[in-house]
Amino acid sequence: MSADLAPADLRHVDTWLFDLDNTLYPAECGFMGEIERRMTAYVMRVTGLDRDEAYRLQKQYLADHGLTLIGMMRHHGVDPLEFHALFHDLSLEALAHDPEMIAAIARLPGRRLIFTNADDVHAERVLARLGLSDLFEDVFHIGSSGYTPKPDPGAFAAMNAAHGIAPGLAAFFEDSERNLAPAAELGMTTVLVGPHAPACTAPFVHHRTARLADFLAGAQVREAA
Repeated sequence: MSADLAPADLRHVDTWLFDLDNTLYPAECGFMGEIERRMTAYVMRVTGLDRDEAYRLQKQYLADHGLTLIGMMRHHGVDPLEFHALFHDLSLEALAHDPEMIAAIARLPGRRLIFTNADDVHAERVLARLGLSDLFEDVFHIGSSGYTPKPDPGAFAAMNAAHGIAPGLAAFFEDSERNLAPAAELGMTTVLVGPHAPACTAPFVHHRTARLADFLAGAQVREAA
């Protein structure tokens, strides 16, 4: 497990998997706060609960099912397309181009893929805003897995099957610690991202970084063919 005191040796990696929200942009920007507020308001509307109880239920479904949406689908018959539409007009002003991030991802040899529990529209909007759209081969979103979310092993199986991924040659970057456990079990190299990452002691987290761009820029990667 690396504390990022030396450059990570990622020369074996030919497939780079990245979570989207709070991974490719800093969590401190606050963008996810508005998503959470809209989600709580939606849970209130569907269930009739007050704000505090709706928020509690929202977090309970997240813990139980890996994604609030899945709990809403299973217990309240929510249409996932209706749910995702809640976020399609979100202001993206909190997100900005990061030239260091763009350059750090661009230097990675092999395939680069997004692996997100968000939907395709949200992912495409965010990537475009960040200036990263052209750097990724594909977006594997929640619909791609038939609404099986991370950290369910089924989501990883669907991702690997869709793209012919050899887990031992893949690295997965995430801000959610628990989403890295099944990746490590499969043999992927795991990297926890965000301000909480340096304090992580989970054995299935192989590398930790508070700043993704710095980590990628300093990592040892194989020479391009």
